Amino acid sequence: MKLSKNNGIVFWVTGLSGAGKTELSKKILKMIEKRFGPTLLVSGDDLRDIFKLTGYEKRDRYQIAKMYSNFSKFISNQKINLILAVGALFNKIHTDNRKSIKNYIEIYIKTEIKTLKKYKKKKIYKQITKNIWGIDLKPEFPKKPDVTIVNNYRKNLNHLSKDLIKKIINLKKIKKYLING
Repeated sequence: MKLSKNNGIVFWVTGLSGAGKTELSKKILKMIEKRFGPTLLVSGDDLRDIFKLTGYEKRDRYQIAKMYSNFSKFISNQKINLILAVGALFNKIHTDNRKSIKNYIEIYIKTEIKTLKKYKKKKIYKQITKNIWGIDLKPEFPKKPDVTIVNNYRKNLNHLSKDLIKKIINLKKIKKYLING
């Protein structure tokens, strides 16, 4: 799929809670802006706060993920790039994004749930709770992400972000986009 200069690029960063989606997104923001222009960085937590989204059951999460998709499409249609760091672990959402968002790059931050629990990366893994991806909600990890980064907490975020940038720049559709720039 060829990227269009008439739209911004959506960098959809997904994975389990605590995988490092937001922190890695913050680390790559300046490079994305430098190469691709104006870029907005938003996390799922930001959108939940802004729009007072409180549902955590699977059906709630699905509806919220659809909102994230609509928001992403709206922003990219304004010729603004978006780095969106969200769980949204539904294959239908990923498939629909590929169909409806012209410039869609899916980035999967892969982390094992036992690693997240071991390193206690989020409070939710310390508490007894429900409606948590990987605990009692079965996540639907991306089937064919454009980029996969494994975060096992053995490398620091600076190293992981450099790997992520290299992988993004080496994508065929990104190379074509930059050459035709």
